[in-house]
Amino acid sequence: MQSFIVIILIGLAGGIAVGIQSPLSSLISQRLGMLESVFIIHIGGAFFALIPLLIYGGGKLGNWRTVPWYALCAGAFGLVVIFSMSYMIPRVGVATALIILLSGQLLIGTVLDHFGLLGAVQRPVDFMRVLGLAVVLVGVWLSMK
Repeated sequence: MQSFIVIILIGLAGGIAVGIQSPLSSLISQRLGMLESVFIIHIGGAFFALIPLLIYGGGKLGNWRTVPWYALCAGAFGLVVIFSMSYMIPRVGVATALIILLSGQLLIGTVLDHFGLLGAVQRPVDFMRVLGLAVVLVGVWLSMK
């Protein structure tokens, strides 16, 4: 049971991080511009990732060539996240933007799980998962009203 609690706490920490990062990136975008915001955020992230890499001697970074080429595009999706949140927050607010972002994550996660794509464990879509997605989409609609 403890591992279940740890998983939930780590997930909540990630959600809190997205919730804080999103309005901060929107603030930077509003003051400096979208590309400048993306650049600053990724440079900051790279700097903070560099610190433990230096402490631990680079870890497995030298094996980057063993990663499939398409996985190296993950950073580009980070740009899409920052852009979309920076665009949505001034227009619909932080909570609604996060709900919309989360619904997109759940939708693509369901597709990836169903087909077992990109290393996901295959979990076929069933009625309960569809119902859960429907509830989230109703939440998006209600938050937009």
